[in-house]
Amino acid sequence: MNTASCVSIAPVIEPTVGVAADLDRLGDQIAELSAHLDAATARVLDLIREFDTRGGWNSGFRSCAAWLTWRVGLDRGAARERVRVARALGTLPRLAQALARGELSYSKVRALTRVATPETEERLLAAGRAGTAEHVERIVRGWRRMDRKAEAQETTRCHKSRALHVYQDEDGMVVLRGRLEREVGAVVMQALTAGREALYQRAQTVRSVTDPINKNVPAETQHVAIATPRPAETSYASRVEGPEVGHVNGANKARRGT
Repeated sequence: MNTASCVSIAPVIEPTVGVAADLDRLGDQIAELSAHLDAATARVLDLIREFDTRGGWNSGFRSCAAWLTWRVGLDRGAARERVRVARALGTLPRLAQALARGELSYSKVRALTRVATPETEERLLAAGRAGTAEHVERIVRGWRRMDRKAEAQETTRCHKSRALHVYQDEDGMVVLRGRLEREVGAVVMQALTAGREALYQRAQTVRSVTDPINKNVPAETQHVAIATPRPAETSYASRVEGPEVGHVNGANKARRGT
């Protein structure tokens, strides 16, 4: 009775074990070939980056993505993504190596490169290894929301801290003190440079006519001597266009009562 039971059960167990092992082998082959495809994709992206940098597409096409659409048959959106990812990986060596070794899929790398920087690359690489592609997409969406929020907060902080104070101290010197946004600060610096150069050229012309002795004074010394314009000579502001400069100029006129 017991012997018969063993004989009848054996043929059922052996095929089941064999099928499971065969399926495991198929799964391993799929994973291995997928890793090879990702490694090949990494190589293709390297070539795309070099081709794009060297302008190989500039032979009648508007962009490298347009060339890829024509030559490789990629969809326009997919072609643009390939170029974007290729460019991003040029500054993200850890992600590039993980893709080349088949440790991360192209789908994960494509998502991570939307937010990764050299400073955050290591943390995002760990997240990519730990989760699925869907999980990585959720992380990236949350990261982008946080980045936008932080950027908005920083913009608001800088905007509130803006200030520009222009006044005349006890000995008659004009004092400027302030905090300006980068673009406005660049305009002001250009205005100061233009005014300094204009005053220098005018002083050189006057000295050459009225005081020939000054011809022997080194130009560097003369330049430093007039580097700071006097209040009566600040007409240089009109040489640079921009609402901020005009505002400052108008404020000065209001202070002088003109």
